[in-house]
Amino acid sequence: MHESALARQVLETVLQQAVFLRTSRIRVVRGWVAETKSLSPESLSSQFATHARGTRAEGARLLLNLIHVEVRCRTCGRTYAPEHHQLRCPVCGSADGEQLGQTGLAVTAIEVD
Repeated sequence: MHESALARQVLETVLQQAVFLRTSRIRVVRGWVAETKSLSPESLSSQFATHARGTRAEGARLLLNLIHVEVRCRTCGRTYAPEHHQLRCPVCGSADGEQLGQTGLAVTAIEVD
């Protein structure tokens, strides 16, 4: 489950920051996730809540902007939304696709007690 791995990555990042800030509770986590795959915001939040149990982030709200990165086929020029990280063009079948944006994950702010 892709959302579980991303949620765990976000949690590890904010827990490290909480130690650095010497705070006891994390209330809100803000950031973004840019992917070539459709993500479920509900599943991501649910996975975060599950992984956060028993930590300083238990009960924290996860507010991530989900950005879907499109791909442009270098063979036929078609722009499309890839499925399951597959860059194969749905028109010509070429696997030579160029991602039209940065992928990844960033935590931009956390609210703490």
